Amino acid sequence: MQLRILKGKIHRARVTGADLNYEGSIEIDSSLMEAAGIIAFEQVDIWNITNGERFSTYALSAPRGSGTVAINGAAARKVQPGDEIIIAAFVSMSEKEAQSWKPHVVLVDRENRLKPKGHLVQTVSRKEIFR
Repeated sequence: MQLRILKGKIHRARVTGADLNYEGSIEIDSSLMEAAGIIAFEQVDIWNITNGERFSTYALSAPRGSGTVAINGAAARKVQPGDEIIIAAFVSMSEKEAQSWKPHVVLVDRENRLKPKGHLVQTVSRKEIFR
């Protein structure tokens, strides 16, 4: 059996741009992508904390250190610059692999810069979830 497990997420990023006339995707500062374990062209889910919208697209790398988190194409209608979002990627793995898996969870400040490692969300083991 294969399970869909959180691979990595960027929590509370701020949207820096929304371009309706671009083909599609989300551009993400490459340092954030790397920290979250997200690679270029990987499918990501976007959850807009500000307005409740949810959608999927694919990730593209923006310049390292730029703080860019820009939504492009039709999805640009679902966000406004300044909205807070969660960007999440998932992976399929066996139940056995999932038991020891720890996702890459990244927190950012208001300028989409990585917070120090001490601010990373603690992951919870499957045993704690299913008690």
